[in-house]
Amino acid sequence: MADEAVVLLAEDREDDIFLIKQAFSRAGITNPLQVVQSGEETIAYLAGEGKYSNRAEYPLPALLLLDLKMPVTDGFEVLRWIRQHESLSGLRVLVLTVSNRISDVNLAYELGANSFLVKPTDFEQTVHLSTLIKDYWLGADAGPIVSRPPKKKEETEDRR
Repeated sequence: MADEAVVLLAEDREDDIFLIKQAFSRAGITNPLQVVQSGEETIAYLAGEGKYSNRAEYPLPALLLLDLKMPVTDGFEVLRWIRQHESLSGLRVLVLTVSNRISDVNLAYELGANSFLVKPTDFEQTVHLSTLIKDYWLGADAGPIVSRPPKKKEETEDRR
């Protein structure tokens, strides 16, 4: 994925936004980083609505770092919305959250997350995680990933 591919960070905490920006810089990630601070804002950005309607200024991201614990519309609802839109089927979604609850991990994957990452507790760990994101998810060989929620049992049976 080229250095110009946009990364969208959906995070409601200012200190986490600052930490991630600093870690990206230290890890040598030069991709443009757009930040939204709520689930509603994330959906508006991805839909190109309101202030996000200018795609030259707010291009579709190649990678979304999605916090789960946002007020009103949480990350699960955002993930559910994304995977209902065929035009976003190739969007890589990395859940980046403080939760390490297995039920959150399972639900995120069930809804179509490409990865589930627990936020590190210090800056050096955040830099290390950013380097891993750069190498694996933003590397030159990273092609589009199509991720869809698993088919429901009825859909599988209808195709027989």
